[in-house]
Amino acid sequence: MKKKIVSALMVAAMVVTAFAGCGSSTEESTDTSAATKEETPVAATEESVSAENTESTDTAAEGGTIKVAASATPHAEILEEAKKILADEGWDLEIKIFDDYVMPNEVVESGEFDANYFQHVPYLEQFNEEKGTHLVVAGKIHYEPFGIYPGTKKDLKDIAKGDKIAVPNDTTNEARALLLLQDNGIIKLKDGAGIKATVNDIEENPNNIEIVELEAAQVPRVVNEVAYVVLNGNYALEANYTVKKDALAYEKSDSEAAKTYVNVIAVKEGNEDSDAIKALVKVLKSDDIKKFIDEKYDGAVIPFEENSDAEEADTEDADDADSKDADNADDTAEENADTTDTAEDAE
Repeated sequence: MKKKIVSALMVAAMVVTAFAGCGSSTEESTDTSAATKEETPVAATEESVSAENTESTDTAAEGGTIKVAASATPHAEILEEAKKILADEGWDLEIKIFDDYVMPNEVVESGEFDANYFQHVPYLEQFNEEKGTHLVVAGKIHYEPFGIYPGTKKDLKDIAKGDKIAVPNDTTNEARALLLLQDNGIIKLKDGAGIKATVNDIEENPNNIEIVELEAAQVPRVVNEVAYVVLNGNYALEANYTVKKDALAYEKSDSEAAKTYVNVIAVKEGNEDSDAIKALVKVLKSDDIKKFIDEKYDGAVIPFEENSDAEEADTEDADDADSKDADNADDTAEENADTTDTAEDAE
């Protein structure tokens, strides 16, 4: 009887041990499996991130193609210099030269080109208004002083009655030419004519000067037919004129015109923050390109500098004005409250 009891106990012990062993094995297997499941997504994510980073690096290195429409001088020349720098950064800059002021905007609006480089802000704004285009400024690059250059006469003192002066006929550049003529005492415009002035705004013309209106590219071609010509900076350069040596009068670098007529990179709205355009603008505003412009054009083209100090001063003035307005508002509120109390007392 005792032997049977002992045997039964031994069998029970073996069964318990067997179950305990299975439980332990199952838990270890489950833990291992869970650990594997937890580790796998992390590893996969790391591999994915690594792949994305590699792809991003490759894309940055490869860059892409940037197509820019430009005037020949100085815009295309500046772009050719920028092309070398952009190539080192993985960008292929394609430049196409246009000899008019309409097509460069139309090809950007259509999406055929990524950007253009030939115009100033007033012309861009006027073009958008007249043509219904959606072009915006992506970067302000340089300024070209507008000048009065000799035609058949070599000095403004020689001006005589009935002389002819050729000017660009597009709205903004004609106004700019007329303003320069006014600054030099040749004509007088109506008050407020400003950057939209036309020949119809000439109020005084003591020498009865004939203003010959021509497409901008044609103006330098009539130097032998008129007394003087008023030229855009790029067309002056094409005619082998330089501001310092040849201009009889010109806009000063610190003038309002420098800010108003800065030449820009223009793109279709929505593309100004693309990687390609950011890379292009960054290079064009770099010290290397500024040095190139200064050395090549000798004052006929001037790199545009953002006036951060002036902007800060404007901000401070605005803050002071806001503070004063707030103080005045408080004073007014107190005065109104006193008035109300007095009125109530009178009642």
